[in-house]
Amino acid sequence: MSDSTESSNTVKVPVAKLNLGMFVTAIDHNNSTVEIANAGQIKSRDAITKLANSNIKFVWVDIDRSSDSCGLKKVPPQQVPGKPLARKATISRDAQQVHAKKLLNEAKGLIKKVLSETFEGKAVEVGPFEAVADKMIESVMDDADAFKCISALRTKDAYLLEHSINVAFLLVTFGKHLKLDIDTLRQMAVGGILHDIGKVKVDNKILHKPGKLTPEEFEHMKLHQVYAVEIMEDTKGLSQISKDVCLMHHEKLDGRGYPKGLKGDELPIHGRMSCIVDIFDALTAARCYKEAMSPAAAFKILISLTPFHLDQSLVYEFIRCIGIYPVGSLVQLSDERVGIVWEAKNRDALHPIVKCFYSLKHKRYTDVTMVDLLKADINIERGISPSALDVDPAPFY
Repeated sequence: MSDSTESSNTVKVPVAKLNLGMFVTAIDHNNSTVEIANAGQIKSRDAITKLANSNIKFVWVDIDRSSDSCGLKKVPPQQVPGKPLARKATISRDAQQVHAKKLLNEAKGLIKKVLSETFEGKAVEVGPFEAVADKMIESVMDDADAFKCISALRTKDAYLLEHSINVAFLLVTFGKHLKLDIDTLRQMAVGGILHDIGKVKVDNKILHKPGKLTPEEFEHMKLHQVYAVEIMEDTKGLSQISKDVCLMHHEKLDGRGYPKGLKGDELPIHGRMSCIVDIFDALTAARCYKEAMSPAAAFKILISLTPFHLDQSLVYEFIRCIGIYPVGSLVQLSDERVGIVWEAKNRDALHPIVKCFYSLKHKRYTDVTMVDLLKADINIERGISPSALDVDPAPFY
């Protein structure tokens, strides 16, 4: 092994055990290490397939430069006798917000680029989406609160981009709650990001119509799933789970959905999950033809759609996962202050930390105050939608 390979924290990994996000520095050829010029993180399954097809059995992977979500275990720190273990550096919430915003903008830019290329007839490349999915999973595994707050900021003119990202993020969060494995989370995230790709071929007048669609217009809108099937067929390296998330989010358990009218057991768990999160995110988003609902109101609609359209047990699990008052949502406290649910990690649903900024009683802004409901003698009165306020909450996120 060369000195440069020895000096870094590397491990020898069988090609069969490679995962997305692993940083490959060298290959094992005839029991000798050969460094490669294009060292870097594995971004697609195709790269792993190429290594296997080249009859390469082992590669060297740099642990430190690999993604945290790739499955490699970090080496635990050694304890010096008489000295406590060093604590992991905590990242401030402001820093987490900046990181989350950067990830959101990166995902938006990628989707915008792919929508434009798809419109021009170019094939979708899966690799970049897998890289974004890995970062999204890393964010959720670390602390999802910052991303939840950033994703709560909606702009009507960017609905397609933001909805796609939020569906992916919700699928990862929901999947983690259900204890699904990392690889499945990654595939679901990719499917979530791409789930509305077929809308790029829908007539813009219908896609952005500020009102209820006519029966004829709705039939045209439903074609976005037909277009998605065509796009999926031309997309190399896309897993079946990713395709299912994309092509099943409008299916219903009673067979009355589209595009295939699947029913019952024909819908796998990830397909059922995609139906739930797609509806929830659409309901809680502001559109040109409707205001955003509060999460609590959206939950009521999800429950009303069980058991015939949506999986009842999964809907209740989703509500447990997201919480009655999700991070990023607006709430009114019992003293008539309004705030953003700011932090909920390791807390019960009724006692988050709320960032208060407005008084309904006095109809004016207040000094921004962090209220810990575990310590305060007040409680959440109700969840509210942004449209219920006469002021814009966006500057306080």
